[in-house]
Amino acid sequence: MTLIDVIGRHQEELTAIRRDLHAHPELGLAEFRTAELVAQQLEQWGIEVHRGIGGTGVVGVLRCGNGPRAIGLRADMDALPIEEANDVPYRSRTPGVMHACGHDGHTTMLLGAARYLAETQNFNGTVHLIFQPGEEGVGGAQAMLRDRLFERFPCDAIFGIHNRPGLPVGQFAITSGPAMSGGAFFDIVVSGRGAHGAHPEGSIDPVLAACHVATALQSVVARNVAPMETAVLSITRLVAGDAYNVIPQSATISGTARAFKAEVMALIEERMKQVAQGVAAGFGARAEVDFRLIFAPLVNDPVHARHYADAAAELVGEANVNRHKPPAMGSEDFSFMMEKVPGAYIVVGNGTGAGVLHNPHYDYNDEATPFGAALFARLVERQLPRSALE
Repeated sequence: MTLIDVIGRHQEELTAIRRDLHAHPELGLAEFRTAELVAQQLEQWGIEVHRGIGGTGVVGVLRCGNGPRAIGLRADMDALPIEEANDVPYRSRTPGVMHACGHDGHTTMLLGAARYLAETQNFNGTVHLIFQPGEEGVGGAQAMLRDRLFERFPCDAIFGIHNRPGLPVGQFAITSGPAMSGGAFFDIVVSGRGAHGAHPEGSIDPVLAACHVATALQSVVARNVAPMETAVLSITRLVAGDAYNVIPQSATISGTARAFKAEVMALIEERMKQVAQGVAAGFGARAEVDFRLIFAPLVNDPVHARHYADAAAELVGEANVNRHKPPAMGSEDFSFMMEKVPGAYIVVGNGTGAGVLHNPHYDYNDEATPFGAALFARLVERQLPRSALE
């Protein structure tokens, strides 16, 4: 019997947990019910539990033997502000909130691994089970770090996981080195002087200035970022005015920037400010730029990425592990934890019928749970071998 089969014996219970979480989604930093469910499950299995880490975070501590090494396994718990469109028995019961990214599945994977590790204790050292709140752009990882996560629960390495729609169940993919981009949100407020729409000569038109700023900002990636680097600057919102015949006082440009290196992100911020302020000044207007780093670049440590892939290959065979997954322009705030402790982040197949992430029709595939849980567990057994006890 394989490790996947062993964990699969609890598939019915794990599926019930996952669907309960799905039916009761909670937004970032407000995962009170979710956190308590997680804590109670861990305590039921005899695992030491610490509540309220970074607000609603939970850390379970599992020790076996006298090994000095410790590793962290992390899952995210929060949902998204999306109205679910699926007609399933476990459909979200919270209006306007949905697990549309599979964090309910990630939480269940880590719970499945926790139960197995507590029962078998086939390792020598310490495992920190990190259930993180607020991954979806609201600073959950940083909240846990401010709460001295790694001072209180020291780790030699940390590992995370995410489901991947479109990748068959039973397959894994990982990138060595930069794996996901850093992400920033920005707002640019262009201020001018309002006037009657029939008398534009009395205005300093912030809408006109904002349109030129938006166009000029496209030069930042095209002409300031080196061609061999990867970066994105997307304007996703332009808001101004309330009436057809009034030139407003201000206009706001909003969007996101992505890059794989911190220095490239810093360059984008610097040039955005220079371009916005310079172009606006040319129209007699003023521009104030609020540039907020929401996600750091996620960089997989090559050694830990190899160990992660090796553990996956032991479970499903080398043919089902892609060790050269292309980097993704999406972002993940697990990156802030990985800036403090080296580690790796892998994706697990969620099947071809799940839909896309962050979509009201997304549906996590419960068949993926034993694979993610087994990978977490096998990684612990490899990283903290029981043979060191003998």
